[in-house]
Amino acid sequence: MATPASSLITRVAYGASQVPRVVWYLGHGLALRRLAEAARRSNGARRRVHTSAAVPDRAQLYADMAKLFLQDLANVEAGIYPLPFDHDGSLLTLIDRSRLFFADLPEIHRRRESRAYNEIFNKETRGRRPRYYLQNFHFQSGGWLTAESAERYDTQVEVLLNGTANAMRRQALPQLYGLFAGRDQRQLRLLDIGCGTGRFLDFVKQAWPRLAMIGLDMSEAYVSHARAHLRRWSWTRFVVGKAEAIPLPDRSQDAVTSIFLFHELPPQVRRRALRECARVLKPGGRLILQDSLQRDDHNDYDGLLQLFPQNYHEPYYASYTKEDFAALASACGLVPVRSVLAFVSKIMVFDKS
Repeated sequence: MATPASSLITRVAYGASQVPRVVWYLGHGLALRRLAEAARRSNGARRRVHTSAAVPDRAQLYADMAKLFLQDLANVEAGIYPLPFDHDGSLLTLIDRSRLFFADLPEIHRRRESRAYNEIFNKETRGRRPRYYLQNFHFQSGGWLTAESAERYDTQVEVLLNGTANAMRRQALPQLYGLFAGRDQRQLRLLDIGCGTGRFLDFVKQAWPRLAMIGLDMSEAYVSHARAHLRRWSWTRFVVGKAEAIPLPDRSQDAVTSIFLFHELPPQVRRRALRECARVLKPGGRLILQDSLQRDDHNDYDGLLQLFPQNYHEPYYASYTKEDFAALASACGLVPVRSVLAFVSKIMVFDKS
């Protein structure tokens, strides 16, 4: 049990690491809004976004962000996972990523205004990846295909989510803790589908350093970035592949995780991906999906769920917000266990009987 002194040290250390991150990305968000306003004044925005549903004001957003960080700290104090290290890199690295982020904003604005989201679909990319994947998601340059996109990605997501992305990712860890507690981590296997730049897997490794894990992603560039980001860890490998055709044997994984992937999959691909997750799980294994809130999860945020795909190219997001994952998982032989909300994300847990 933690002593009052150790708890105070933990809280101070946690605040010292998280508060500067939030301030850093809130500052980026403020600059982004001012640049967007300037672009509208000078060029006139041709598109208008709208919603009739509730949208939280900034006071509520900040209050809900505070709840997220308090839960994150409570998980640390409960021993579910250690004091987190975000491994953001040096100040120079952060500045360079910020430069890449701001440099791409004019191109994002151009694509948003002209609805140009198919620029990466061309004779060189056609056939190399599924058609649904070959789009400029978020209107960003390179889609998910380039090294520059991988370098920008984490800054883009943290700015979008006001510096909470990593804290939200960590809220999936208690669902692994419940499965792994008391077991020899060296004998366990975890697959993360759509691993992206590897930030979630980094937090998994901080909690279970001897766990054998595989990160699966369709982007060679993002897999390369993730491999470099996790080079400090052993028992980790990466595979370039599709969630809807996982290149692993049946009943080979104790846990399958997916963080912010399923809203980017077409409905029919979501179903195939869920069947694949069920296939590779061992009996008694666990599937953990973390993604955006869905419609009616938090009524005050329903307006944001409507505005998000209007501001960012997310063609499958609206269908995601209405998807019945419990029914889909049950059809694959997975038993719904629980759903947990964490700020603007939702963690859905399913066990294989």
